[in-house]
Amino acid sequence: MSGPLAGHVTAKLKRSLKALAVVVAVGAIAIFAARPFVPFSGGEAPLDTAPPAYMDMESEGGIHPQAESSDSESEDRARRPVEEVLQVGAGEKLMDLLGRAGVPSVEALQAIDSLVTIFDPRNLKAGQRVTVTFDPSPDGFGQGEFHQISLPADPIRDVAATRKAKGGGFKPEESKRQVTRQVAHYSGTIKSSLYESAMAAGVSPQVIIAMIKALSFDVDFQRDIQSSDTFEVMFEGWYDTRGKLVRQGDLLYAGLDLSGAEIQLYRYDDGQGGTDFFNAKGESAKKALLKTPVDGAKITSGFGMRHHPILGYSKMHKGIDFGVPPGTPIQAAGDGTVEMAGPNGSYGNYVRLRHASGFGTAYAHMSRIAQGIHTGRRVMQGQIIGYVGATGRATGPHLHYEVLQGNAQVNPMSIKVPTGVKLAGREFDHYQAFKRQTDLIMASIPSATHVAIMAGKPGFKAN
Repeated sequence: MSGPLAGHVTAKLKRSLKALAVVVAVGAIAIFAARPFVPFSGGEAPLDTAPPAYMDMESEGGIHPQAESSDSESEDRARRPVEEVLQVGAGEKLMDLLGRAGVPSVEALQAIDSLVTIFDPRNLKAGQRVTVTFDPSPDGFGQGEFHQISLPADPIRDVAATRKAKGGGFKPEESKRQVTRQVAHYSGTIKSSLYESAMAAGVSPQVIIAMIKALSFDVDFQRDIQSSDTFEVMFEGWYDTRGKLVRQGDLLYAGLDLSGAEIQLYRYDDGQGGTDFFNAKGESAKKALLKTPVDGAKITSGFGMRHHPILGYSKMHKGIDFGVPPGTPIQAAGDGTVEMAGPNGSYGNYVRLRHASGFGTAYAHMSRIAQGIHTGRRVMQGQIIGYVGATGRATGPHLHYEVLQGNAQVNPMSIKVPTGVKLAGREFDHYQAFKRQTDLIMASIPSATHVAIMAGKPGFKAN
């Protein structure tokens, strides 16, 4: 091709190539602009790509790099047993829990039959953690057959039912944690309440409750305790190798200084099976009647003349009213016999008990009387006899409580009730020696610490 036609074709080809070059350049710029900016260090090393990330839901949404697993690590994981930790639901039984974990019912029943030889399933508690273990899967995916169920039976003992290597079925297994029996000593100043202040000092709730129970015959915890009063407690317990209290033992001493008035109670074993708390004079802390027959009570109306809130005129109030939430359990103030139990006019649901030494107690306006409480029934001090309510002539839920000497109502807050045992003679001398030894031990243990019990130490049982 020559002449004018050839020149025309050449010019057209050049224009097409220029257009193509422009399109390629624009496309390259667009691709480059779409990529994230990566600063170059100027080195020859290739750029590293960021490892994949996962979201840890338990670390406040933080993003953490997760290294890719090697083939050997993946194979190692595939050979490990598969463990599933389950939390016991309210009312859930072991059979239900194992079914939830995917254990066949026949194997679950076999494992439970083995476990019950060392653990009572009725002791299973809601919220308790149970570990269900499966063998590794033969093909490396999922899980193999059910292998074991294990759980803590108590603070120092773990129990399990494990598949037998031969012969089928399951065998029971138990192991004990390494613990030592020690004596702990705590003291502190009360700021708001004994419970809160002792908790802040490091005393466990179980020990505080035992302390309150021992002192409840002498102390009204709503009215007697003031800010800046002090407490002191000594108890024994089992501690693990990390120094953690895993099980509470006996309360050994409970003391309060109430604005200069000291209350000291020592746990004393008379060597003949009798154990009680005694004060410094050798008198049993246990008295014929409790100071208050309901927990957390606040006096809303005292003993004496008052303007009756319903009748509208002054009338003798022959008891004490305790303001507590409806349904609060009411305890028998002392050992005795039920004289009356049932509706009683303006008293509403009413229980009256007859105690030793001519004393009686009455409890009115109950929402209901406890099951089994009827005329002639013997009751023990602290036994639940009913529940707070507002039956009868009452403006709201409360307990109306009366103490009677003979058949006359007396002021429950001013009477002196008989004490229990009073040590005398050689028994009192032995108690005094025990008390001195206890004081020495307590003085030797700094507050908020615990030490191992030495065998043969006077006043304490040997390990």
